[in-house]
Amino acid sequence: MVLACLAFLPRAQAVSPPPDGGYSGFNTAEGVNALLSLGSGTFNTALGFSSLKADTNGGINTAVDGQALLSNTGGSYNTAVGENALVSNTTGSFNMALGQGALASNIGGNGNTAMGFQALHGNTASGNVAVGY
Repeated sequence: MVLACLAFLPRAQAVSPPPDGGYSGFNTAEGVNALLSLGSGTFNTALGFSSLKADTNGGINTAVDGQALLSNTGGSYNTAVGENALVSNTTGSFNMALGQGALASNIGGNGNTAMGFQALHGNTASGNVAVGY
């Protein structure tokens, strides 16, 4: 009897669907609404609530934490780590935001680097670097 129960144990504990997060185009998503609108974008990683939610054709983006890169539709080569990091970015590329609210207002600016709580929060231009609050 015990052996019969153990045979079904792994199935009883499994999550459905399995949390592998692998999708077509070498995309990975974990979290409610992560990569929700994905179209032709490839090599994206979205971890957290609504991260990369609007992304349709942007590629090679990494978003970690709630609403990171939320509005991104076509921007590529972006990295956002922290709640609301690069939250307004739609088409900007080659940006790196590390910290809650970092580069939050960036829409189309390219090549920005922001590290720290709300670093470059109001920035909309390109080629800026900020470290710290």
